[in-house]
Amino acid sequence: MADSTVALRVKRICFEAERINSYELVSLTGGDLAPFTAGGHVDLHLPNGTIRCYSLVNDQRERHRYVIAVNKDPAGRGGSSFVHDNLKAGDIVTVSLPRNNFALCEEAGHSVLIAGGIGITPLLSMIRRLQALGRPAELFYAARTRPAAAFLDELDALRSNGGLTVHLDFDDERSGRLCDLPAIVGRAPAQAHLYCCGPVPMLQAFEAATADRPADHVHVEYFQAAEAPATDGGFEVRLARSNRTIAVAPGKTILDALLDAGIAANYACTEGVCGTCETRVIEGTPDHRDQFLSREEQSANKSIMICCSGSKSRTLVLDI
Repeated sequence: MADSTVALRVKRICFEAERINSYELVSLTGGDLAPFTAGGHVDLHLPNGTIRCYSLVNDQRERHRYVIAVNKDPAGRGGSSFVHDNLKAGDIVTVSLPRNNFALCEEAGHSVLIAGGIGITPLLSMIRRLQALGRPAELFYAARTRPAAAFLDELDALRSNGGLTVHLDFDDERSGRLCDLPAIVGRAPAQAHLYCCGPVPMLQAFEAATADRPADHVHVEYFQAAEAPATDGGFEVRLARSNRTIAVAPGKTILDALLDAGIAANYACTEGVCGTCETRVIEGTPDHRDQFLSREEQSANKSIMICCSGSKSRTLVLDI
């Protein structure tokens, strides 16, 4: 873990919208940070023992800082509340090196970006990158209310730079009309790349609306699980490299069973959305519950997210 994380200082905390703060993280020594690409994220290893993934919102050309934004979600699992209630300017936090599961296609002739609430965060870094490349982009940004929408001032500044069209959609200003994802997708040029990040119902509607589009032109990032983890248990996991066999009891995930057995396993979100716990499958049939692998990748059964997925076979052999 030490090789994949770095200690950073919270330099600045800014109010961005109702329940949303941004956090600027910098090196303890003032040096450059590891590079990242638009759409990427880092994991915060919080002092209370939880690990949470947050998208990087700043320009990827900036090497002196990472900027994340955190929505204090009353229905969440406590990570965002801990950040809001406990992190202060000057604090030192442990942060993973950047990863990107939501990469931007920089060669696209046109990009359509769709954000719901805090889902604006990875798209903001994409907009900055597209403008740096001189590529046109169209943003559709939906939120509960205008005061709950983060980074509106930055979007105004980016729009004034040219090449960006912004459509804002607020629940309390549209007289009951719903954000029309099929219409947005239908109006997009045939060769456009489409991106969506937001709440699960929006993402599911987006996936339905883009079902007829080329799969490599459709990009989705989930912030939370779309279905419950596999906890039926009743199978065993054979660890090929460790030469151990671990029983997965009812009520436990594979990750739970491994950690209980003292097995060092990489994980972060525990919801199957970040990809940190991806593990190669040598034998057996996984019961996939993640939002990280594509349908084709799940059908191939070559890897599994051990934090949330289970097994359809009595024994699952993993490369651990």
